Amino acid sequence: MCLIVFAYCHQPGYRLIVAANRDEYYGRPTAAASFWRDAPAILAGRDLQEMGTWLGITRTGRFAALTNFRDPSRMKAGRRSRGELVGAFLQGTAEPEQYLRDISRKDSAYNGFNLLVGDGGSLWYYSNRTGRPVRIEPGVYGLSNHLLDTPWPKVSKAKAEFTEYLAGTAAVAPEPLLAILADRSAPPDEALPDTGVGLERERMLAPIYIAGTDYGTRASTVLTVADTGRVSVVERAAGRDSAFGFVIGEEETPADPATAGSE
Repeated sequence: MCLIVFAYCHQPGYRLIVAANRDEYYGRPTAAASFWRDAPAILAGRDLQEMGTWLGITRTGRFAALTNFRDPSRMKAGRRSRGELVGAFLQGTAEPEQYLRDISRKDSAYNGFNLLVGDGGSLWYYSNRTGRPVRIEPGVYGLSNHLLDTPWPKVSKAKAEFTEYLAGTAAVAPEPLLAILADRSAPPDEALPDTGVGLERERMLAPIYIAGTDYGTRASTVLTVADTGRVSVVERAAGRDSAFGFVIGEEETPADPATAGSE
């Protein structure tokens, strides 16, 4: 996951609104969003190489999302998969702050990451490049492959358009947010960050939606959690939409629309 814009306790009627792009190598095996067979309460996509995930939510309202921190000078081979951090929170019971404090004691086992975790009562952020968990206050935020709200062009643009859309609507719909996530326009070279990957790579990685030759945006996700506890998730990947809905705390029923995706 390489771009997340989200509104926490900001929009009337909604606890959480998330619009996110997952960027990855095209050859890395991936499963589309679904309820996991080995953990049926979890709704998330899945990295089939390491069996972790980048964004997910549970029927009990636990939410987590991850981006990598881009700094090739500090990348080391053999470290643990960062995607396990999301899956472990979704499958666990620890409160968000405690979970991040536990992670902070062993975060050197991972390359750079940003992690959002929440349980309906609070939302927290942690990066192993800063070393301390931060409680998210109500507002609108953007996160890519640096720290929270670092004003990279893609973050600033997506956040501004996201904020403008929310200001003009009472009922959030997925399609306008998916349109924001599909923006392939590139900023000028002078606005690009310098993360140590070279100018050509910076140009390729700069749009909101990345369309490289070997690497790019694999999935776009819109997730909402209403004040009523109603959850809606739409994932667009490989030209297909999968849609899910459920109410936090309610048992799945045969008629539950969360049991199936839609083309």
